[in-house]
Formats: sequence, C-alpha cells, structure tokens
Amino acid sequence: MRLVPLLISLICCSTLAEMTETNESPQPPIADRREHVRDIHGIEIKDPYFWLKDSTYPLVDDQDILDYLVAENEHFERHMAPLRDLTEQLFQEIKGRQVEDESSVPVKDGRYIYQSRYLPEKQYRQHVRWLVNSQSSENELPPSASDVKVVLDENVLAEDNDYFRRRGFSIDPTDGLLAYGVDFSGNERYTLRVLDLTTNEHSPFEIPNTTGESVWSNDGKHLFYVVNNENWRPFRVLRHTLGTNTDEDIVVYEEHDDGFFVDIDRSTSRDFLIVSTASNVTSEVRVLSLDSPDADLTLIAPRRAKHEYEVDHHRNQFVIRTNDQNKNFSLVVAPENDPTIDQWQSLLEGSDALYITDVRAFESHVVVAARENGLENIQILDDTGHHKSIPFSESTYSLWFGSNPESDPDVLRIEYSSLTTPETTYDYEFETGNLNVRKVQQIPSGHDPQHYVTDRAFATARDGVQVPISLLYRKDTPRDGTAPLYLYGYGAYGATMDPYFRTTILSMVDRGFVYAIAHIRGGSELGYHWYESGKLRNRTNTFNDFVDVARFLIEAQYTATGRIAIAGGSAGGSLMGAAINQAPKLWGAVAAHVPFVDILNTMLDDSLPLTPIEWPEWGNPIESKEDLEYILSYSPYDQLRATEYPPLFVTAGLNDPRVTYWEPAKWVAKIRYLKTDDNPLILKTEMGAGHGGKSGRYDSLREVAEEYAFMLTAMDLAD
Repeated sequence: MRLVPLLISLICCSTLAEMTETNESPQPPIADRREHVRDIHGIEIKDPYFWLKDSTYPLVDDQDILDYLVAENEHFERHMAPLRDLTEQLFQEIKGRQVEDESSVPVKDGRYIYQSRYLPEKQYRQHVRWLVNSQSSENELPPSASDVKVVLDENVLAEDNDYFRRRGFSIDPTDGLLAYGVDFSGNERYTLRVLDLTTNEHSPFEIPNTTGESVWSNDGKHLFYVVNNENWRPFRVLRHTLGTNTDEDIVVYEEHDDGFFVDIDRSTSRDFLIVSTASNVTSEVRVLSLDSPDADLTLIAPRRAKHEYEVDHHRNQFVIRTNDQNKNFSLVVAPENDPTIDQWQSLLEGSDALYITDVRAFESHVVVAARENGLENIQILDDTGHHKSIPFSESTYSLWFGSNPESDPDVLRIEYSSLTTPETTYDYEFETGNLNVRKVQQIPSGHDPQHYVTDRAFATARDGVQVPISLLYRKDTPRDGTAPLYLYGYGAYGATMDPYFRTTILSMVDRGFVYAIAHIRGGSELGYHWYESGKLRNRTNTFNDFVDVARFLIEAQYTATGRIAIAGGSAGGSLMGAAINQAPKLWGAVAAHVPFVDILNTMLDDSLPLTPIEWPEWGNPIESKEDLEYILSYSPYDQLRATEYPPLFVTAGLNDPRVTYWEPAKWVAKIRYLKTDDNPLILKTEMGAGHGGKSGRYDSLREVAEEYAFMLTAMDLAD
C-alpha cells in the first residue's frame, strides 16, 4: 500500500497544504491534485497536475500557480540557508578562477579591430574597437587608450534589469551603425535596435519580437531581420529601409509550416543573404544578393524529407554541406548563376569514417570542421578537394572555429581546449601552416595540469554497443571504488558533449570527485548514425547508455553505487528523469536544470512553439498510437512511481519558451506525492528568467555553486 501518497492526499485539501516548520527539516509545499483525464488513441492519460499550466500562457497570472511556485522558491531558500557558507565558499573558489578584466583576442574586420572585455566586478561585456593603422594590427593592442572607442556596453543596457541578454551584433558596411537585439525577460523575444556609432544615439524605431539577428544590405540602407509568431516560432523575414516606418517593412519570406523555423545569415563572402528554414531533419535554403536587396530570393534546392543542407558562398560559386549522398554529409559546389541541385559538383565525398560538421568558404580557402573516430579536426581544402589537417597532440580534446569575420583572411582563428588544457586561441597561417598561440585562458587562483589525469574509456551498453566516456580526476584520487563521481550527459539533437576545460568542475574534482562525460547515443560524437541511434523509437538507447556507463564506472572502480552525482539540463533533464526512474539507487544526488520531463503531454500539445518541430526528434503521438505508447513507456513524468528517489535539485524559468515552467513544476509535485523517502527535493523557479537561468556572469556562477553545495551536502561530502 502506498502509505505516504495516501497520507499526503488526505491532508492536501487546497492548492497548497499548510506548511509547518520543524527543527529537523523545512516542510515542502504540497501541490493540489485536480482530476484531469483524456483519452488519446483509446489510451487514458491521467494528469492531476495539469492545472499548473496557465491557460493564458505565455502570460502567467493564475494566482494558484504563482502561489505554488513562490512557495517552492521559499522552500528552496529554507533548505539552502544552512548551506549558505558552503555555497559562498564554492562561489569564491569558482570566481577566483575567472579573470576579472578578461578580454577576447582582438579580431580585424575591415577598417577596425574589435574586442570584447569584462570590467572588474561587472556582469556583462563591453565591446570596443579601434582603427587599423600603421601603428596597429590585429596582433597588437591599440596605440593608446584614447584610440579605443566603446561600441556597446552591455552593463549600461542591463542596468536596473534583473535579466539581460544580447543577441546579434551587426555592423553596417559604412561602419557607422550597429544593429543588435535585447531581451530583458528570458522569453527570447528580442527587441531589435540600431545604434549610431558616431553620435552614440539609438534610432527612433525599435522592432519587437525578433530573433535578435540581422543582416545589412551592402549599401547600408536596408536591414533584414526575422520575427516570431505568437507561438515563438521564427517564421517571417522582413526588410526595413532606413528612414521609413517599420510598419512599411517588406516581407521577404514567410514559412507556413509549423514544423519549420526560419533563420538568416550573411555568406562569408558578404555577397549574399542566406535564408534558411528547417525542421530537425529537413532544410531548405534561399539566397539573395546583398547588392540587390529588393530582388527576389533564389531557391537552392526544394525541401524533401530528411534532406539537410547548408550554404555558403566562395568566389563565384556556392559551397554546400549536404547529406543527400551520405548521412555523415559531403561537400558540393554549385555555380552562382544556377545553384540548383542538378548543377551540384562534388568537392569532398561523404564517408562513414568522416562526419563533416561545419564549413567556412573563404575567398582563398575552404575550411572544414569534421569528426573522425570521435575526435574533432579542421581541414583546409584546395580547389581539387585535397585537404590537409591541422595537427593536435592530445588524445581527446575540443576544437571549434573562433571569430573569422573577414572574407579572405590570412589566418584562421580557432579555439582549442581539453579537460586539462585551458581554452587556447590559435591563429593558423594559411600560407606557412604555422599555428600561433594568441591567448591561453588564465586561472588567477592557479591551475597545474600536471596534477590531473584524463582517461578515455568505453562502456559496453546492454545491447553490446561501445559507449565512449571522457574522464578527469586528480592524480591523488584513489581508483579503488571509494571516490565520488560527477557524471554529465545530454544525448539529444545530435549535440556533442565535448571534453572541454571547465573551471567550475575543478571545485568538485579538487574535492576528490571523478568527473565523467557520457558520450551517449542521441549525440553525434561518433557520427550521424550515433544521433539516429538515440532518437524517435531508439530514444531509450540514450537513457540505457547513461545508466550502463554508470554501472561500468562502478565495475571499473572509479566509484561506487550511491556515490554518483548526475547532472543534465533541458533534454539532458529528460535523461536525469529517466535515470532516476530506471535506477534510483545508483545516484547520490541529481541536478536537473530546466528538465524536459513531461515529454508526452508536450508532444500532444501542438499549440506550443517547439512541439511541431520536435516531432521528428521524439515522435508525433497525436498522429501515431505507436509513438504515443513508446513515449509513454519512458516519459519521466509519466513513469514516476511510489519508491525512494535520490536527492533532487531542480531549476526552472517562468519565461522559458523551450522547456515551459510547468514541466519541472509538475514533475517535482508528482515526485513529492509519490516518494517514499525523506531525501531533499527542491525546486527553484527564476521568476524573471528563461532557459539559461540568470544572465550575469557572477549570478550564473553562484547558481553553479548552489548546485555543488547541494550535492556535497546530500552526499555527506561537505567540508
């Protein structure tokens, strides 16, 4: 008999049961259970916490809901109050690894050199520039401080706001105007602004509800941008002409399929506007000459199911990354005057061994980012398709393109990192092949890579597949099964969780934790097939891989049952939910950030902005009974049962358009009703933020410190 749920139901006679304080532990709020039943494909779906979704969303003004979220926040604060000293200690450690006045490597873009920097104690970046002249190059600082001009100070923009995000940074061809987007709530509906860099005054118009990104025409008189519909789907590209009213803006493209999102970019050559519309598995691209801003768009290749492609421009041709011949993608070129698919010619053949992930088409070089045997590499192609790779010596690392704004640079800016190597900025010289270090991430409080060990291991999943794992630990950490372990995973959308340097995780590793990244199916670390093996009807492979990785690490004596802390966010939160359902006793503590845990109900709600575009990833239970049954079999919210659950640290954002606030709220409410243990379960909802939590650099670090303090305390490992 489920005694605890029965007792809770007896006392739960209002939205929130009365809360009492004891000397032992703060008592949590108990959410009301309200009957809600619906029949889908003959299957009865019960959801007693359905009421936590405000019917007027995205406006949330239901007082019962707000009261519940506030009560959970108050419970969170009561639970964390005794951990305040530990949280502060961790925060100061983490903060001590940050350079107070950190600045980016200067990058040349036309007549100016640009740089972003933090000022001491400031939360946001300041963007500056100075003229290129005989005394200045991109490898040097400006001749004097007076030559540096502030382009945009995000600290000024964020003043008096609890939340701030900037998106987009588009300088017009005259170098006199800057277009950028701002979001003060976390709902990712950016207001587009244009700043006159000569007068430092904004244009009188603002364009709300945009994606924040914009592209200038080459005459500097027109600005292209994307707006969202009422369901937060980027669906329409417009052209604004300076000096006219925004209500006169011209619609350049509109996407009518709810399963496709629209995005814009400028080709590396700066000659074309690129309008891309895509679902998770299908894409379609149109281009427009930025010399003729009022011309019609040219379609590259019409959409067809599961054909994904991207376009850049190089000399007088388009360079296209496409999966029409190989799932790991290939490169083709097409003439500028007729880029249709019949004209495509091979540049780099697809390969089962080489997964092509990105391409930059400069005037003199085509540069490809790819993965081979799970490791990233960058290759320089000539006109015949021959290529050479940039060598790196570590056995496992992360590698990505840095800032390369010019169309024909002499060097390629790349960023490099590993679990033990701080982020390093390189400039690769195309002519000589020299790789020059431009910056190494500094750790003010000190960091000696020689004190740490990195491993790459493989766990055998229950179906026999080998799942790679990246590991980091101190040399003095015992390998006898006594060490605690922090295991991270994601496993969705083909996203790769690469082994890069994290200053924050050192606070756990230096306390004796082994840090492990499970490269589970659903990501694309081993190629596109790795992604396909963890989506749709293969989704449970992702969850099984994660649990099997944990069991392998126990068998290999990296750790022991109950000494594993796990963490994941968004779709990684789905992973956390599935992991505690499948093997609750494995985990010593769990952090689930903005967790996507109410998968079935979300996939049944096509009024939500992301649902139609997510069906190719998760399945469409509206149309398919089989999809419904499969999602129901693993959906973390639906699979909860009366049992013991590990300590849980859960976060949410009231304005989050990606994982709506009610998913973690409902999940926490249901766990609290069902759980048969007295382990802590706390939920913090940011009432003025969205998917990424707090926006300032120090505020976000304090959130990490809170998570670590919770884990250390829950696992009896606090100092």
